Amino acid sequence: MARRRKGANSEPVDATLKPDWNYEAKVAEVERIIAQIEGGELELEEVFEQFTAAFEYLRQCETFLQQRQQQVDLLIETLIDEPV
Repeated sequence: MARRRKGANSEPVDATLKPDWNYEAKVAEVERIIAQIEGGELELEEVFEQFTAAFEYLRQCETFLQQRQQQVDLLIETLIDEPV
């Protein structure tokens, strides 16, 4: 069974991502969070909350990339195994 965790944003981290999940949007959100933290205008508690959210987004991105790599590997294997 897939492991689920909830971050500060309450979005589950799962082996399967929601159909409307978007890699580029999550990367942009992580970049926004980094800019906020580096800006130094957040309270310490908010820094930790934002850091946790960014960490969870990055875990989701890693899951997405791993799933896509598996798909590519399967397609390549299928092409190699097909007789010409």
